[in-house]
Amino acid sequence: MAILVDADTKVLVQGITGSEGAFHTRQMVAYGTKVVAGVTPGKGGTSLDGIPVYDAVAEAVEAERVDASVLFVPAAFAPEALLEGAAAGIPLLVCITEGIPLHAMLPTYHLLRAYPVRLIGPNCPGVISPGQAKMGVIPPAAFIPGPVGIVSRSGTLTYEIAHHLSQAGIGQSTVVGIGGDPIIGSSFVDLLPLFEDDPETEAVVLMGEIGGGAEDEAARWWAENGTKPLVAYIAGFSAPPGKRMGHAGAIVTGGDDTAQAKADRLEKAGIPVARTPTEVARLVQEALR
Repeated sequence: MAILVDADTKVLVQGITGSEGAFHTRQMVAYGTKVVAGVTPGKGGTSLDGIPVYDAVAEAVEAERVDASVLFVPAAFAPEALLEGAAAGIPLLVCITEGIPLHAMLPTYHLLRAYPVRLIGPNCPGVISPGQAKMGVIPPAAFIPGPVGIVSRSGTLTYEIAHHLSQAGIGQSTVVGIGGDPIIGSSFVDLLPLFEDDPETEAVVLMGEIGGGAEDEAARWWAENGTKPLVAYIAGFSAPPGKRMGHAGAIVTGGDDTAQAKADRLEKAGIPVARTPTEVARLVQEALR
């Protein structure tokens, strides 16, 4: 099994005819993802490699069965596109778009809560269930099917950690990049219960970063509810004090959200924390014994 996306998921691509949308749509299809439609205003009636393109999400949903949408929409239009997808009844939105202004994403986040929709992102690499399907920009070469779920604030470090797991013969059930912006649709705590309930996920890797309190929230949730092994990695042990790492969500605002401080608290809660990406595979092997 997998969470969020599997071999049967019917995917819509918003922004399918843009350069990024077209390129990654082809990559998703090549991996086996069932992309059934795309949306680009003004391009309705055309197609991309046989995939029908519609002017509006509602038109696509009326014509096709759609289980999830992945958005490659420019930042200025992404909030409206998210609300359009939610209003059309799509239960899962994966927003790859980066650079959405905070003042635009904040009201969008609260408006989305009125709909029965789960948002992954924005500013995220997407989701992959190895051997089944992927949504977003995740390069599949690093991943193999298996029993370990990964939920991560980072993009490229996720690929590196998955590569080390795969090299050790440890496959992944589903890998979710939650995004690096200050406002994201799904946090660690929103997604950990899905891995906990997935019978084929035997352990979980949580990939955190400096800044914010998401890792502490995850540790508290897991201590109260988790029954499977959880291994963590916190990026930023060598980050200079007061500096952010890569994006707005990874900035230290005080002494309590450095990598070392977070690692100390996670380990106090019984969660082993790797100090390097290569160490994650060893800790997972030990946890699965």
